[in-house]
Amino acid sequence: MDFPDDLSTGERIRVLRESRGMSRPVLAGMCGRGPDWLEKIESGERELRSDSLLLALAAALQISDLSVITGGTPEVAQPVPLGRLNHPSMPAIWAAVMNRRLAPPAAEPVDIATLQGRIDQTWRLWHTSGHNRTEVGALLPELITQAEAAARTLDGPQRRASLAALADVYRLTGQATAYVAPAELAWVVADRALTAAQQADAPAAIAAAAWNMGNILRETAYPEEALRVTTEAADLLRPHLDGAPDDWRGVYGALQLHAAVTCARDGREGDAWRYWDKGDQVAKSLPASYVHPSTVFGRANVDFHAVSVATDLRSSGKALSLADDIDPDAMPSIERRARLWVEVARGHLQRDDRTAALHVMNLAHSISQETVAFTPSARGVAADLWRTAPRALRGEAGRLAEAVGVTAAAG
Repeated sequence: MDFPDDLSTGERIRVLRESRGMSRPVLAGMCGRGPDWLEKIESGERELRSDSLLLALAAALQISDLSVITGGTPEVAQPVPLGRLNHPSMPAIWAAVMNRRLAPPAAEPVDIATLQGRIDQTWRLWHTSGHNRTEVGALLPELITQAEAAARTLDGPQRRASLAALADVYRLTGQATAYVAPAELAWVVADRALTAAQQADAPAAIAAAAWNMGNILRETAYPEEALRVTTEAADLLRPHLDGAPDDWRGVYGALQLHAAVTCARDGREGDAWRYWDKGDQVAKSLPASYVHPSTVFGRANVDFHAVSVATDLRSSGKALSLADDIDPDAMPSIERRARLWVEVARGHLQRDDRTAALHVMNLAHSISQETVAFTPSARGVAADLWRTAPRALRGEAGRLAEAVGVTAAAG
């Protein structure tokens, strides 16, 4: 369709929806939101800030080029993924998760301490590898199978330990398959992690599984449910914190940061910074060098989240100022370091500084190619830069877009 240049994004969405004979409730429901939300978007009363929701609307409207909705340079396409991203590890992971047998496995006894040690090593690999999805994805099928076998064959205290290990494996599976798993697998994995943790009756494992469930809820456009799950888990864990191991407080702090980002993405500034402050206080109560093994909660992660909260609130000046005071090398997770620079790039884009945004996106890509290639916010930034970069930087922006996998034939 040809649109007048002065049409807003909301007006374009309304015209596209009506041209397809879709009602507001139908289109909003396909994006996991209500018709009142869509009415505010179409009328311009509410700004559409979420890249994932913008892409969801485009996919629901069967628009293959996002610039049809956002406007911009017509000769440069911004492709819309109309399905999930693909990764070669998914078939084996799918088989391990979805082909679980009803009969108990006939296998060698599993030593739960050895299995937990392997799981811990794989979590470290997730945070220290620049190709974490590929390397962790190759290990997950066997870990899933062994953890399932242990949970179904061990008794007594070992069974509780095996259930906690199973929850840990499924949380790791959720991390490694985020944005590439079919929706049904993502939900199954999150639910199994939480169920196993509850059966183990382990408060810290329950809280960590709730943190993982919150990620799934938030990324599938259920922010209210994500906030409820994470705050309930924090309330469950809080009475156990006095004298508890550091990792229990680490999970509690991670839940606060999760709630902060959830509120920030919904434009709730006061709540977002209130939850961030709670996470900050937890970090101050822990040793300065402390890092939680799976959520990487610690001093550096709290500081990184401050940048994310400010960026999601579109306080780009504050976000960039906060980023200036951060030492990225204090964060042991390669994935989180790469995502920090993606957040900084988003801040630069909010200020229309595409030169700076392209520079830091290239830095993020050099740190972790897979993080940039498989994270929607990073792909959105790369596509935006490819579509709108200054002419002198168009070649560099195109090379980044091609490396990330967001290019499409112009036409």
